[in-house]
Formats: sequence, structure tokens, C-alpha cells
Amino acid sequence: MTTYPSFAAIDLGSNSFHLVVAREVDGRLQILHKEKQRVYLAAGLNQNFDLDDTAIERAMHVLAQFAATLKGFDKQNVEVAATYTLRNCSNLRTFLKQAKSVFPYKINVISGQEEARLIYQGVANYIHDENNRLVIDIGGGSTEIIIGKHQHHKLLTSRNIGCVTMSKLFFEDGKLSEKRFKKAIIHAEQNIEAITASYSRAGWQTCLGTSGTIKTLAAINEELFADKTLTLASLELIQAYFVQAQSLADINLKTLPEERKSSIAGGLAVLIGAFNQLNIEQMVYCDYALREGLLHELAQNAEFDIRTRTITSFAEQYAVDTLHAQHICHTVARLFKAARVHWQLESLDLEILRWAVQLHEVGIAINSSGIHKHSAYVVSNSQLPGFTQEQQQLLGALIRFHRKKIKSSELNTLVELESQGQFAKLLTLLRLAILFHQKRQKSQVPDYTLTVTNSTVELSFDQSWFEQHSLFAADLEQEQIYWKSLPLSLCINTYSTK
Repeated sequence: MTTYPSFAAIDLGSNSFHLVVAREVDGRLQILHKEKQRVYLAAGLNQNFDLDDTAIERAMHVLAQFAATLKGFDKQNVEVAATYTLRNCSNLRTFLKQAKSVFPYKINVISGQEEARLIYQGVANYIHDENNRLVIDIGGGSTEIIIGKHQHHKLLTSRNIGCVTMSKLFFEDGKLSEKRFKKAIIHAEQNIEAITASYSRAGWQTCLGTSGTIKTLAAINEELFADKTLTLASLELIQAYFVQAQSLADINLKTLPEERKSSIAGGLAVLIGAFNQLNIEQMVYCDYALREGLLHELAQNAEFDIRTRTITSFAEQYAVDTLHAQHICHTVARLFKAARVHWQLESLDLEILRWAVQLHEVGIAINSSGIHKHSAYVVSNSQLPGFTQEQQQLLGALIRFHRKKIKSSELNTLVELESQGQFAKLLTLLRLAILFHQKRQKSQVPDYTLTVTNSTVELSFDQSWFEQHSLFAADLEQEQIYWKSLPLSLCINTYSTK
């Protein structure tokens, strides 16, 4: 009897948390189970972007429920993506610390661009079209707008306007008026205006809307006007219907759930603003989005990693010396192998190191002086499809400190204190591998042995070779000084082969 592995995707959205369980059969995903819980996370953000204790408590309750559902699941088969509210809240560390006590799976906070990419993947793997298509997803805190064709996106953007945040700004007391809608729509258009020209140039033939807000508006449109397709005219008629009611509490529609009432006006304003700015003629609802995108990438990970393609493309864009990078990668893998068991390193750690090697010289396109700073800036502030915010920050920090001084003040800014021990292990392996190849000739790399303890990295060289390479010896002495800011020290030994 054939058994098929199950995968789970969790979307920690600004309005709701979603869980989907699926299995892959003959290359297709079969949905086995779904859970949706209202959390209203974005409603818990204050003006300083602190997430209040009540919202965190609601989130922990739902995460505990999801953990019970997924009990026994292999962690490699569970992907968790946190979106707008968690990527913007100032007390994220507090949230993640509490989450660890009730939820055993890693929470990946993703960028708006990554959210948009995954949304498109969710659509593309279920809805097939030969033409360019525009996809819009209105979440609680942000709206993602994508143009793509087949499986590939062409344009991605995430705008900080969502149904919850817009409703808090313009309709918090539940009162509805023409004047309020006008202000909200203008605000939405101002946020979308920056992308209008590029999206108009790219063009599209079909327009799809995802998310609960658009699903609800399509259902309201069908209830009022017997048509599932949304147009600017029908959206304005829905707005007029809302204004006539004067308050959210007085809207009586079968297709408007009570829990959706508090955010629907803000979502409607965002969608009208999008229709106005992008000259959208009509939109149909699509029931696939971020969660389905996560599921497909989970199922495909064994064969293909989007991050590998991202790094390769990025390196090509900046004309990185790939042969030199390959030589360093070979050395970093050897160093990693020697340290792996004692330091309890994982396969992903080696991948991170390899990616850092491939990108550590992208800044040379800016200036060869201070290359570590330029490279780190480029990597930290570019779009890296497939990478979580945490992974991108780690890459940026490794590249920033791959050479020269390691200033404690900068290190504390880029790397959380509790993570600095693990970071130091990866950084020291990266620095040594790059140092060994500083002459950019594979034949000049020394023969060595490496052993590690919890506090030291010990390198041993043939004494006669070491004495003949005094500049390299001096570089290692300088490296020992540079490591003063790290919880690891570098020890140099020599041995005689006579």
C-alpha cells in the first residue's frame, strides 16, 4: 500500500490564522484539512507598533490549538509564515518567545515581497492562464499586488494598506459616510500610485482577487446584484449601500459575516482605490493564495529550492567571480565538516555559509574599498525570493563581518544577544575559508587540520610551511585580534613532519 507524506502550511495573518494540511499524490496536492481562527492581530497594534498583551494571548491560544492538530508532524513538513503585523510589530521577540512555549514549529516572518511571491505561487499552481494576470490580495495589514504569467511572477509589491488597518484609520467607530469613504479611497490610491506606471506598462489580460475581504465583497455583489464578477461600478454601488446604512451595525446582509463587519469598509476602500489607480475593468475571486503557495514549495523542496535560484541569479547580476566562490565553498564545507558534530550544526547552516560565500563580493560593483559593508547593504536591502527576514538578516550580518574588525556595537545591532554564540560559529568558519583563499589561487591554500571546542577554534599547520609563509602567519595573528569581540578564540598550532 502506497503512503503519501502530508504537509502543513500555516499563515499567521493580521486578521486570521489559517492552517492547511495536504498530501501530494502524483504531483498534485490534495487538501486534507483546514482550520481558520480569527485573531485580529492587527487590531492589537498601537501607534508605536507594540502588539498588546490581549492580542498576543489570542494568538497563543490559537497556536496551541494548531500545535495539537499537528502533533506528530515532522517539522520539515510544516511551514509557518507570519505576515504584516508580526513583521512590523516592535515586540516581535516577546511574541516569538511566548510562541515557543506552546508551538514547537519555527515561525518564519516573511517580507511583503516574499508574501506577494508566495501568493502568486498559490494562484499559479491551481489557476492556469496563457496570458499575463493581475493578482490582488487584501490582508488585514497589507495588500499584495502581483503581475505574472504561468508559474513566474513579473512584478511584485506589498503596500501597507489592509482591511483592518484602514478600518481603524477611517471607520473605527463603525460610522459610514461618503466623506469617510472618499478619504479612505484617496489614502489607498496614494499608497498604490507609486506602482501604477510600471504595472500599466507590463499589462494584464485577467484579474484575480484573493483573501477573505475580496471573497466577501464578491459574495455581497452576488447577493445584491446577482453577479460574482466585481467591477468599479459594482464596488461603488456596494459603497453606496454601506453609506445608506450609515453604520456597520445596520448593514443586514446574509453574505457579510458578523466577524467580517469591522474590517469590510476598509477593505472595500482599498479595492476601489486599486481599481481606480490600475484601471481594472473586472475581477473574479480566486480561492488560492499564500497557504497554497507554501504547500507547493514544501512539496517541491526535495527537488528544488527557490533560494538556490535566487542566490545564483543575484550572483550573476553582480558579476561575482563564481570560480573563486566555488573554491571558498569547498573549503567552508571542509571546515564545517570538522566542526559540525561538536557544535551541533545543521545542514541549513552549511547552506547559509555557502550562500554567504556566493554573495560576499557583490559590493565590489560599488567599490572595492569597504566591500564587506557594501555587500552587506546590498544583500540586506534587496529582494531575495524564498528567504525569510531572519535568513536575510543572518546573511547580511555574516557578510558584514566576513573581514576586518568586528565591532561589538554593530554586532549587537545586527545580531540578537542570545543568537550571538551560534552566529560566531558560522562567522568564524566563513572568515577562515575566505582568508585561506585571499590570494585567489587554489594552489596557495594551506594544508591544515581544524578542531573546535565550545570556546576555541584550533588550527594546526605544518611548521616548515608556516615559517615559509610569514604574511599568512601575520594575517592569522591579526585575525586573533579581530575575534576579541566573539565568544570564540583562535588558537594556532604547528607540527613537524620531520
